[in-house]
Amino acid sequence: MVTGYSIALPSSDSALSRAYQSGFGNEHQTEALAGALPVGQRSPQRVAYGLYAEQFSGTAFTAPRASNLRTWFYRIRPSVKHGSFQLTDHPRLASGGVERSLTAPAAQLRWSPFDVPTSAGDFIDGLTTIAVNGDVSMNTGLAVHMYLARESMDDRFFVNADGEMLLVPQLGRIRAHTECGILDVAPGEILLLPRGMAFRIVLPDSIARGYICENYGQAFRLPERGPVGSDGFANERDFLAPVAAYEDREGTFQLTMKFGGQLFAAEMDHSPIDVVAWWGNCTPYKYDLSRYTVIGTVSVDHPDPSIYTVLTSPSDTAGVANADFVVFPPRWMVATGTFRPPPYHRNIMSEFMGLVHGEYVAKPDGFLPGGATLHNSMLPHGPADSVFEAAASADLSPEKLEGTLAFMFESRYVLKPTEFALTTSALQQDYAQCWSGLRKQFSGDAGHD
Repeated sequence: MVTGYSIALPSSDSALSRAYQSGFGNEHQTEALAGALPVGQRSPQRVAYGLYAEQFSGTAFTAPRASNLRTWFYRIRPSVKHGSFQLTDHPRLASGGVERSLTAPAAQLRWSPFDVPTSAGDFIDGLTTIAVNGDVSMNTGLAVHMYLARESMDDRFFVNADGEMLLVPQLGRIRAHTECGILDVAPGEILLLPRGMAFRIVLPDSIARGYICENYGQAFRLPERGPVGSDGFANERDFLAPVAAYEDREGTFQLTMKFGGQLFAAEMDHSPIDVVAWWGNCTPYKYDLSRYTVIGTVSVDHPDPSIYTVLTSPSDTAGVANADFVVFPPRWMVATGTFRPPPYHRNIMSEFMGLVHGEYVAKPDGFLPGGATLHNSMLPHGPADSVFEAAASADLSPEKLEGTLAFMFESRYVLKPTEFALTTSALQQDYAQCWSGLRKQFSGDAGHD
């Protein structure tokens, strides 16, 4: 089992060299063959090149225009052309509302980096669920998974009918071949795959580890900026969608579908990544987290982590998210007269946190890249005792936090850890000891410093 790797990224194979379309929520159009896109209509009687027209809907037909997601594919074969799906087993995959026996312990939890198996296994084989909430059949909640892979998906494809998937690579690059095209994604970037879209994951570095938020609820969108104004946070133009790239391959292929919390597999005689042209706004995206515009205090006190929200999946209660994706990138700390690390707090929202690289300001020891923490609703948490002592007496000159990238999947629903998550050797049984050194400082003297 492997917990750590150092991978050099050759400049000749940089993800930046690939062509993309810019803009989150844009209505893109792209064709791999000139003239493949119909002009002035969606579904002509005969599509150019003998292609089939097919609509891909990410929302109900009658969803408001501002939130309606749909894309038109022009493909070599309709997606309905696949073999019979057969139920298949996956020992470490779970879904909200399916595993009724799962319970959430009243404890703060932390895991060391999750091992990447030394034996061969692709993205599907290495999916490992850490925690779930909500109900996959009711389109509420989310699941948190790790992907731990050693080999590429060459003749194997995956469709998740239960939710969209937000991938946060931590170790090794991934190349996503999707029905809309190809996206190269490295640690420090994220990949957003729509619910129901077929894809396969190729590993340029022969090893990959990362985090997944499987969102059962409303599709992720950019949060409102409110008083911040028209700029700041994540900008639409920095989200990149692929250009059309199709596979015209025949042979023996497997399509694995996640549906209702179960996995089903079907044999196919061709690659389902056969879309020659498409237009619409239901598409995968990649986003470079270094482009996030951090908003922070320039006077006193520590702001709430909501100011670091990159994407949000709203619930039926305004301001209370089904899922938020929050990032803690490099940034300046300049607040005066202030305890600068995150304060001790209890939150109605449940927080799953991961670390891509570097250290997290509140937990410099024990919280490692590839590891995770889970602080469920109303369970108190905050800086380690050593962090408190240092921050409470620090010289508060401006300080740049560099070489760090942490993130959080946050939800209004309690996250229930899986049996694997509670029994794996990666679970740190002594996590709570990081607060054991917090001592009584009360003296009854108003002038006590």
